[in-house]
Amino acid sequence: MAHLSILGAGSWGIAIANLLAEQDHKVQLWKHNRGGARRLKETRRDFSKLRGVELHPSIEITSDLGEVLDDSEFVVLAVPAQNIRRLCQDICQHGVPAGIIVSLAKGIEVTSLERVSEIVTEELGEAAGSRTVVLSGPSHAEEVARKVPTSVVAAGYDPIATNEVQAVMSSPEFRVYTSDDVTGVELGGALKNVIALAAGMMYGLRLGDNTTGALLTRGLAEMSRLGTTMGARAETFAGLSGLGDLVTTCVSYHSRNRYVGERIGRGERLSEILTSMSMVAEGVQTTRAAVRLAEKYQVEMPITEKVYDVLFNYKSPADAVNELMTRELKSELCC
Repeated sequence: MAHLSILGAGSWGIAIANLLAEQDHKVQLWKHNRGGARRLKETRRDFSKLRGVELHPSIEITSDLGEVLDDSEFVVLAVPAQNIRRLCQDICQHGVPAGIIVSLAKGIEVTSLERVSEIVTEELGEAAGSRTVVLSGPSHAEEVARKVPTSVVAAGYDPIATNEVQAVMSSPEFRVYTSDDVTGVELGGALKNVIALAAGMMYGLRLGDNTTGALLTRGLAEMSRLGTTMGARAETFAGLSGLGDLVTTCVSYHSRNRYVGERIGRGERLSEILTSMSMVAEGVQTTRAAVRLAEKYQVEMPITEKVYDVLFNYKSPADAVNELMTRELKSELCC
């Protein structure tokens, strides 16, 4: 039996906490807000995050970060990517954890353009960074919580740490594969959210299956193009954290990013949409980061650029589609 601390009580944090508790591990769930932690402890559920899902009775809930980190063998970061640095800084006040760090975040920090594993290394030190494992793949919390068969990939620099995460987190309903391509797995998980925003816009515009199929294919091409330029392996983008997560996030009604894109496609403003949501759509901020990374590495990412224009430059989704369709004609294998 392992001792795991889940930092973040959003939908993904709750789903993973239940998954681990049902395997008889000792699980502590940390929520930063004291009042929210008290309510969660009393009710054992959060209707705004995972409706109808009750926390396993063995899960301990607290807002005391020092308490939840004490003697933990696995520290699971289950907060949005833009909040990871602040969380790591708070962790440092209680001492750098000696256990394995597991990241569930799927995003790129806008201010630094760093991936989560890079932020962990920067804030907690090289030793902590070397034993950080990132978990990604097609895995909506709503379905994991209902024990729908799910497969993901754990990627780390240290094979021992990666294999330990695989062993601890795997169950008959949750299959974990391993990889050593941390860059590829993190970028796949982050960039697919940008394409999911575009897919949502297509649904909002009531375009057809032809359009969606083309979007996913060309979206995967530009994800892979940036990823390989940044040192990832091309085959990673054909795997669970690339193609698998891309398809799931683009077509599922559980997807927050598709949901945001669909409302934009129907004519709503981004600010109004985000204000009405209780959960975070990582793709919005990742779009900012992805455009800057494309400029930095001189990689052509036309879909990502058009998503940026729709989100932040008030371009209409219909105009963005037209501009993509009337670009200079090229070879498929070019760009």
